[in-house]
Amino acid sequence: MIITKTPLRLSFVGGGSDMKAFYVKKDGMVLCSAIDKFVYAIVKERFDDMIYINYSEKECADHVDKIQHDLVREAMKMAGVSKGIEITTLADIPSTGSGLGSSSSITVALLHALYTYQNILVTAERLAMDACRIEIDILKKPIGRQDQYAAAFGGVNQFTFSPTKTTKRTPVKMGSSAKRKFASSLLLYYTGISRSADKILSNQEKNLLSGKKFKTMEKMVSLVEPFKKALKKEDIKECGMLMDLNWKLKQQMATDISNTKIQKMYNMAKNAGALAGKIAGAGGGGFLLFIVLREKQTAVFSALKEYRELPFMLEESGSKVIFDDRAYSSK
Repeated sequence: MIITKTPLRLSFVGGGSDMKAFYVKKDGMVLCSAIDKFVYAIVKERFDDMIYINYSEKECADHVDKIQHDLVREAMKMAGVSKGIEITTLADIPSTGSGLGSSSSITVALLHALYTYQNILVTAERLAMDACRIEIDILKKPIGRQDQYAAAFGGVNQFTFSPTKTTKRTPVKMGSSAKRKFASSLLLYYTGISRSADKILSNQEKNLLSGKKFKTMEKMVSLVEPFKKALKKEDIKECGMLMDLNWKLKQQMATDISNTKIQKMYNMAKNAGALAGKIAGAGGGGFLLFIVLREKQTAVFSALKEYRELPFMLEESGSKVIFDDRAYSSK
């Protein structure tokens, strides 16, 4: 049995510029962090040749092409596994519509477990690239490239996406004091809305391709370097101002990114003293992220008491194998 553990992520500024519709014309750039909420992929060899898949549903297939779970199917093909296996995926939070990059984390976790099953040693770069190939190139999902890299590498990073499809990772080096101060200012709340991001992302992609919102995205990208500098200076108020501006710009990128419930939560937190708020993913639901100074957090907790908070910490580690009990390999 092999078990991999792969983190989810939060994006602070620049999100959306990792989409091909933007970075084919101009470098995209995001600043994001892995968090200590995880997805797990469990792979176990079977005595027979059947394929068993366990997630929110159960599947049993005698051929890889008959698997309905598209991420499992394509990860098996990419790793060269075709039969005699049982695969289970688990997540710390609901894996659909969270806005925390869960589908990409699942893809990275599956690839990591299946490559390990095949005795293939892979780097974080390879995991991220192969996950992008599956989700973007093979399955044609209207998503970007930051989630796969955040899941594979872990940590707080600036990612730059170029027209050549290369992704440059620049770790954001903060002192322990700066990191503690920033992490302790972050609050995450569930909106109670689970949604598919595909429609919103498709609309955003169309707006970028048509040029309607290209300059808006350029403004969001321009916030990345100042945000990184503010982090290093421990200037939480500046981080808040920049993330709040990013949210205002993001809402212009497509319809349905925000809605009355999201706006209500945002206004309640801001009125209670939050410096900034933004939706965690593409929009429409999932989790809302806030930056709140420690002295204002009691008021924000009270204002949002009817909503569920998700306590978390920033996570340094990317995807890793946490269990492999095979005494020998038959591969």
